[in-house]
Amino acid sequence: MATLLHLDSSLLPASASASRAVTEAFRAAWEEQHPQGTVIYRDLSADPVPHLDGLAASAGFADPSTHSPEQAAAFAARLRLVAELEQADAVLIGAPMYNFSIPSTLKAWLDQVILMGRTAGPELPLKGLPVTVVASRGGSYAPGTPREGFEYVQNYLEALLTAMFGAEVTFIVPELTLAASNPAMAELIPLAQASRAKALTEAVATAKSVAEQVTSAA
Repeated sequence: MATLLHLDSSLLPASASASRAVTEAFRAAWEEQHPQGTVIYRDLSADPVPHLDGLAASAGFADPSTHSPEQAAAFAARLRLVAELEQADAVLIGAPMYNFSIPSTLKAWLDQVILMGRTAGPELPLKGLPVTVVASRGGSYAPGTPREGFEYVQNYLEALLTAMFGAEVTFIVPELTLAASNPAMAELIPLAQASRAKALTEAVATAKSVAEQVTSAA
């Protein structure tokens, strides 16, 4: 049965979060295609994983027989996250832009699961893994916009996910999400609504496409 690893990292509840609304649409479409499948869900805002520390990092480069009790415990927690990623046939990530970058909780998860020899390395153990990223943002950072140079979500995640994992990355980008609450952006509300509708449509289409890809590869 197909397994989807679904990560949300928005600070906001589903009713107020653009990224959660879009990942929810993706997941619903995925589950329609794989009703008997498994979804591993992590809400990194409600239940954050620890930031990578010296114990867990050093344990990854040492023989397990030499681990101290503290290293062993930290590394065991890390391996549980790694195992979830290795189990996944596809990954869905909600990655809202905060201060021009990804939430620190998502960065913590990435640091934990990037483990040389298991999920990363020259052999690219996860090569071809389909990863869909919902990269919501309050404004627009698209090419040609005044803040194009401040786009550190797509650029960063594209580089990391392809270089470290060899993943096949698809981005869905609902933008201008602050238009309805920021009077200075009021004239952009129609564009924001159109962007949200487009993202929801893309989420359903991408979920179906990835589900078919996973099924055909099985």
